[in-house]
Amino acid sequence: MYSLRQLDLHPRIIGALNKAGVRWVRDVLRLSAPDLQRLTNLSAGDVRHLLTSAALHCRPRRPLPVLRAEETGTTLSLGCPLLDGLLRGGLPVGGVTELSGESGAGKTQVALQLCLSAQYPARHGGLDSGAVFVCTEDAFPGKRLRQLIAEQPRLRPDVPAGVTAGRRFADHVYVEHAPDLASLRHCLRRRVALLLARRLVRFVAVDSVAALFRAELDPSQWAERSRELLALSAALRHLCRHYNPAVLCINQSFWVQRAPGAGLGVGQPSDGATEHATAGADGEPGRPRQRPAPAGRGLCASPAPSGTPRRRLEGGRPGTGGRPGPTRR
Repeated sequence: MYSLRQLDLHPRIIGALNKAGVRWVRDVLRLSAPDLQRLTNLSAGDVRHLLTSAALHCRPRRPLPVLRAEETGTTLSLGCPLLDGLLRGGLPVGGVTELSGESGAGKTQVALQLCLSAQYPARHGGLDSGAVFVCTEDAFPGKRLRQLIAEQPRLRPDVPAGVTAGRRFADHVYVEHAPDLASLRHCLRRRVALLLARRLVRFVAVDSVAALFRAELDPSQWAERSRELLALSAALRHLCRHYNPAVLCINQSFWVQRAPGAGLGVGQPSDGATEHATAGADGEPGRPRQRPAPAGRGLCASPAPSGTPRRRLEGGRPGTGGRPGPTRR
């Protein structure tokens, strides 16, 4: 129970409250502003200041900024100067980044490279820690990881040869398998959280998120899909808030064709009625949007919606065999 004398108030306000029989902070918060004005004859400004001081005094801790990861400015380098420049330094540490694109565009390859980049010292764009790779569709691509490890001296010429040669990269990449949504939630809340708590890893990759939603839930089950996405987002934000890792969620883009009077169905682009949909972890998986007009090559990043520390990379273009291509908005 808090006394009014603990608040930073003018003696005149405290005197008016004592005269009205209001002696505790909880009594102030139980009354509305008009009631306090009527009982104490204080001005509206004094009452607002009183209520604000009482509420701030009872708050157990300061609120956590939503975009704390963006404020710190710490990033994880992708090992590619062009991509790092595109992302203003790399993946944000303490935030969630989504990487989406067509099958074969190189999304998993980027995630594997990040598993290695995280192990470099901070002066070389790394986090000086391990990585955990959560698979939901296919088996872990161990052969591709070994190839990347063997090519690190050529892929990272900015890192001294002694630093690259002295690291056992494969020993610090932890692999988890989550074949369904329940397993993924358990993996994130228990197994991944344990690795983060023990400071064994600071980078988390999930490949992929939307595959489980497509496999378990029908497109008509929008409400349940939204609930599951919110629960998954909350689990990822909990990891970021408590352990401050860099999190990458991989999703696959696909093309849907909508006929007049029909629902959404997976198909190939054939005319102007075809739209591009991203099976992403953005609250409404598979939601169609206007098909972009591709031009040139490369990857293009678009900022996350306000209040969500997450970015999306889109790559892949129809008719290119999965080769990355930019999306102009």
